[in-house]
This record gives sequence, structure tokens and C-alpha cells, in this order.
Amino acid sequence: MTCVLLVRDSMMSTPRRIVLLGKTGSGKSNLANTIFGEQLFKTDHSPNSVTTECQAETKSVNGRSITLIDTPGVFDTNRPEEELKSEIVNCITECALGPYAFLIVLKVETFTKQEQAVISEICQCFSEDLLKYAVIVFTHGDQLEEGQTIEKFCSKNKDLRDLVKRCGGRCYVVDNKHWKNNQQEEYSSNQVQLAELLNTIDKMVMENNGGHYTNEVFQVVEEEIRREEEDIKQNMSGNMPRKEIRKQAKTRVSKRLLIQLAGTATGAVLGAFLGLAAMVIVVVKALQSVEGLRKLGGAAVAAAAGGQVAGLAVSGVVLGVSAAAFASAGGVIGGVIDKCIQVFQNMWELWIYWAEA
Repeated sequence: MTCVLLVRDSMMSTPRRIVLLGKTGSGKSNLANTIFGEQLFKTDHSPNSVTTECQAETKSVNGRSITLIDTPGVFDTNRPEEELKSEIVNCITECALGPYAFLIVLKVETFTKQEQAVISEICQCFSEDLLKYAVIVFTHGDQLEEGQTIEKFCSKNKDLRDLVKRCGGRCYVVDNKHWKNNQQEEYSSNQVQLAELLNTIDKMVMENNGGHYTNEVFQVVEEEIRREEEDIKQNMSGNMPRKEIRKQAKTRVSKRLLIQLAGTATGAVLGAFLGLAAMVIVVVKALQSVEGLRKLGGAAVAAAAGGQVAGLAVSGVVLGVSAAAFASAGGVIGGVIDKCIQVFQNMWELWIYWAEA
């Protein structure tokens, strides 16, 4: 019993890292503000995404230290590829220590073909390992019919019902606009729903022995961040807060990773973030390939520039690992990053042309 209490106390003092995922307009930022009880995340009522960059905030909630990581709409298809890839890489570096929970944020609404497509995409993209750490949270709870629970709402749609089942039945509902803490009906209260949500996350963490979600990509990135932290410590003058050191390290690593993954399709990077085994392997190999070239120095750049564009794999998801290495190593060693990326883009277009011919 003493050991259990010590583990529980340790977990309560460690910031609970929680990632919010969902399409634009689902209410991720509003949900984050509702959990924290103050406006820390930017929100708007326009149909366009307000969150364009990954944002993380930490606050104590009901005796728990919680870090909420708000993400841009990673399922939005209307964003430019490179912009979306950049934000997915930012998410990976922000989450490198490993999230304790993922909140999949959806709206209570009639399921059109678009909503159905989002659910189908989530089912296809999310690994089973990740879903063990996932909770579905619905916003716009006032749209529920009178006397209807969120469980009954989900039961009406097969795909949604299956998704909830794969998440261990973990499902909650809030309303960021209409529901207040003094609601006569207890069910229609954010305070009640959020208390149950946080208790569910606590229980989930306990069942995982205090562990968090991770995969090889997260582990490789965390190693890079720690190396950068050591480099900053060794070269800085004066004292810098540990939090600021880590922030700078994550920024450096994020920028470097984006260059290193220049030859990896956005879908593969997203798949690696969501734990799809094949995509994790692809992204890790791309990163390891660049690490090897960095150690070889200028000779590696010359070899890469010699036209060794390799890595046509995973049904066309990834093209040109060596080209990605060329963009990275060439930029770092020769100081011509933009030139290298342009060369790679030309190579990419040739591969596309050959593949479609």
C-alpha cells in the first residue's frame, strides 16, 4: 500500500502531459481553456484555424500539475504540405518526453460525410498503442437531445461506436459556451465532466504503472533535445533557467528535424507521430541516415550530391532519404540550406514524374 501511495504521489507531482488532437473548429483551444479555467489559448469563432502553431501551457488543476499541448488541425487537408509538416515536427519535439494522454476532440453534431471521413481517418491513422492512452472528448454538449448521454449519441453511429470501444470506452462531453458550473442537471456541467475526465486520466496512468505513450521517433528526438541542452549549458554565459534551456533546445531540434525530413512525405511524419509502426521506421531511418552523414562530414555531402537519391518505399509514401540527408548535411556543413532544399525539390518533382509516367 505504501508503494502504491508513493507512486501515486510521484505521478501527481509530475506534470501530466496531455495532447489535444482534432480538426479545425472542433474546439481544442476552447477545451484547453475550460480545463485550465482561464484564457491561455487563443480562440476565435471563425471557421479558419486560429491555432497555427503548437502551444503548450502548464498549470495546477485540482491538485494536479497538467501540461496541455494544443495542436494545429493535423487532419486539415487545406493547409500547405510544408506548413503542416512543420507543425507536426513541432508537436513531436513538444511531446518528446511522452504524453500521458491524448484527447481526441470532436463536436456533437449530425454526422455528415465530412465528419464520417474524419472518424475514418482517425481509425486508420491512430495506432492501437496510442489509443490505449486516448480519451474522446466531445464539445458543444448543448447539442445533445434532452436526456441524451454522450454514450447514447455515439451508439447511433457504427464507426464512432467502434472508435469509442477502441479507446476503452473513455468518452466525455463539455460545452465551452452554454454549460456553466451551476447547472441544475449535474450531467450538463463542465465541472462534473472535467472532474471525471481527469480521474479517468489518473486511472489510465495508474493502469500503465505511471508510464506514458512513446515510440522510437519520440525517443530519438528526446535524445537530440538532451544533447542540445548540454551544448547550451556548456556554451552559455551566466545562468539560464532550466525551462528556457529546454525551450531553446526544442526550437533548435525542431528546425533541424524539419530539414532532415525534407525528403519524407507529410503523411509519413504524421503517421510516425501517431504511432503507425511502418511510418515510425521510415522516419527513424531518415533521421539515422542524416546522423550518419553528419559524422562523415563533407565527403557525405559530395556523395549525396552525386545523385544517390534512394528510399522509394512504403507504397510511395517516402521518396529520397539521401536527398533529405543532402538537404540537411549540405546546409549544416556548407551553409547553403536554401540551395540544398531547392535541389531536393527538383529531385522530388522528377521522382513524381517518373512514378506517374
